[in-house]
Amino acid sequence: MVNLLLKQMEQTREMMIRSGVENGLQNAKTIQLSRRLDQLMNTYYRQTAFFDEEKDRDE
Repeated sequence: MVNLLLKQMEQTREMMIRSGVENGLQNAKTIQLSRRLDQLMNTYYRQTAFFDEEKDRDE
């Protein structure tokens, strides 16, 4: 799951950069992609923090 999130984050980041260059940073599509990237990053951090907590409990 984490690897899938990392792949989705990278793809979304690339699309966001491309959209920003082609359409501008204030473009609705660019902003939508930025928000999607934020969501993916938040999910990633929640999941990795959960795994870190589990790891700490096992030690």
